[in-house]
Amino acid sequence: MTDTASRADVTVAPTADVDERAAIGARTRVWHLAQIREDATVGSDCNIGRGAYVGPGVTLGDNCKLQNHALVYEPAILGDGVFIGPAAVLTNDEYPRAVTPEGRLKDGHDWTAVGVTIGDGASIGARAVCIAPVTVGRWALVAAGAVVTKDVPDFALVVGVPARRIGWVGRAGHPLTPRGDGVWLCPSTGTEYLEKNDTLQEL
Repeated sequence: MTDTASRADVTVAPTADVDERAAIGARTRVWHLAQIREDATVGSDCNIGRGAYVGPGVTLGDNCKLQNHALVYEPAILGDGVFIGPAAVLTNDEYPRAVTPEGRLKDGHDWTAVGVTIGDGASIGARAVCIAPVTVGRWALVAAGAVVTKDVPDFALVVGVPARRIGWVGRAGHPLTPRGDGVWLCPSTGTEYLEKNDTLQEL
């Protein structure tokens, strides 16, 4: 991007590469060596860390944070307040191959990109991988190094390879404590949640 003044209150490091066709919200900061591709939409008050990548047509909501070297491939959709940890990857190819069965190098016409969807407030830990086309629910927490191959419910805490749910987290990100009768308590905020049919909702 050559003219940062055309985007109100946006801070772009001189070494960042922001395509002129990308839409960047007010007060968003794009740090060194980050790349935001054509037709990407980045909301207001976002922080795009060093070396992060946002693919063509990707959508980020407001108040998102992509840590250093996070890779968000198209056509991912991230809600408001999403955290993507350092070196985490959101993939976009269900059947990855460099070449066709005949041995010809693939191009964009040889495959169909599928995206990862991340709900509002969810967090993806460092070096975690989300395999498209999974959906990670609102306020869920994917642990560092996890590999997500199935949809993650709202407020779920998932760990491991492949990722599996081991508990629930609240909006503050702290693991919830069971109170009995399906009620869970956030030790940080005191908010109560109700578990029913493998889902969790705030009371």
